Amino acid sequence: MNTQEQRLADISIIQSHSLSMDAARSAAQTVADQMVADYDMVAEWTGNVLSFTRSGVSGTLAIAETEARLEITLGFMLKAFAAKIEEQVAKNMQKVFSATA
Repeated sequence: MNTQEQRLADISIIQSHSLSMDAARSAAQTVADQMVADYDMVAEWTGNVLSFTRSGVSGTLAIAETEARLEITLGFMLKAFAAKIEEQVAKNMQKVFSATA
């Protein structure tokens, strides 16, 4: 359940942006593509929310008019790497969401 995932998220990142919704969705897809490549995840859009999962990791990337909200829940084996994963993903989000449309 998404609400439970968000409450229990090990990584929460809110990235503000000034992009159009189409550009923000494109930026989110860029972040998702990188996560899929780096962490062998499966990603799927439902409206403006991108859900992603793989063994030991699940989460959502929700796009709104002025921000993107990433929530990641890590399995036990990956919790030790939470800070490193958060740092890498936050840098990528900042880069793609600060780009001009």
